[in-house]
Amino acid sequence: MKKYVCNACGYVYDPEVGDPDNGVAAGTAFEDIPDDWVCPECGVGKDEFSPE
Repeated sequence: MKKYVCNACGYVYDPEVGDPDNGVAAGTAFEDIPDDWVCPECGVGKDEFSPE
């Protein structure tokens, strides 16, 4: 699974870690995160992320 980086702030979403503080379990591919998920660092949407 690929990591994705936030174009706005540089936060890296790592699917091995997920985003448990925001309801995304470890092992969740970026493509499988709900569309309303936002960057936990700056709040932009998934459309502002690029593959690392």
